[in-house]
Amino acid sequence: MAAKKSSVNKVFIYLSLVLLFSIIAVVNNSLRLAVTFASEGKPAKADEEAEPNESEKEKVPRPDHSHPAFSERVEEREKMVDRQIKARDVKDPNVLKALRTVPRHGFVRHDDLRRAYSDQPLPIGKGQTISQPYIVAYMTDALELSPESKVLEIGTGSGYQAAVAAEIAREVYTIEIIEALAETAKERLEELGYRNVFAKAGDGYYGWEEKGPFDAIIITAAAGLVPPPLKEQLKPGGKMILPLGSPYGAQTLVLVTKDEKGKIHSRSLLPVRFVPMTGQVQRAKESGKK
Repeated sequence: MAAKKSSVNKVFIYLSLVLLFSIIAVVNNSLRLAVTFASEGKPAKADEEAEPNESEKEKVPRPDHSHPAFSERVEEREKMVDRQIKARDVKDPNVLKALRTVPRHGFVRHDDLRRAYSDQPLPIGKGQTISQPYIVAYMTDALELSPESKVLEIGTGSGYQAAVAAEIAREVYTIEIIEALAETAKERLEELGYRNVFAKAGDGYYGWEEKGPFDAIIITAAAGLVPPPLKEQLKPGGKMILPLGSPYGAQTLVLVTKDEKGKIHSRSLLPVRFVPMTGQVQRAKESGKK
């Protein structure tokens, strides 16, 4: 009889434990469900990993200023900006900062190092020049670049203008018709850390269609006309600046704008002197093509 009673007690205890664990499981599931519903629609906590947005995934690297040239001749750049540029009504703080930052002595020939910060154009070989700092600043200022701008440059030359624009804009695409200069400039820009500048050899008349449209276009050689492909590659609301006129006569710096309806407008700014733009633009002018 005692053995039978003991067996009943064991069964009772076992059933009680099963019931208890079942109740605990139900309560836990309810709590987890409540937490899930409570968290819906709320921002993630600081320690929760967030998915990067599209703009972060596509972010273009900024210029890397680790090259020794950036820490050299800083005082000369300060004087250049104060005396040659700021004093002549270029006031955009982004442009002034860019001219203070870019080491112009890294873009001139060894024989011209002492004149790197003088207010004059300097020869870079192949019959081409690096523009005087004031003109570089003036043309950049006229484009009103922003940190989101995509820029096309025609006439890379030494790469100096591209570097100045790259200090402000998101990305710069630059084309040089003289292959030797294009290769040298590309190597120089890469060495100096301009990771947001993309250079190639080619005829700038045709632009860089697959990379367009562009917020701003800058042409650093004199042309007798505005190349039609460049008008097409300029965004509505965008700006283009270039020297227009004869390679051996009068030239005028002209600001071209495209309104939101796609209509082109132009305004003369000041007389200048640039080396001629070569390639298809010369043939188009000679044939009377507009």
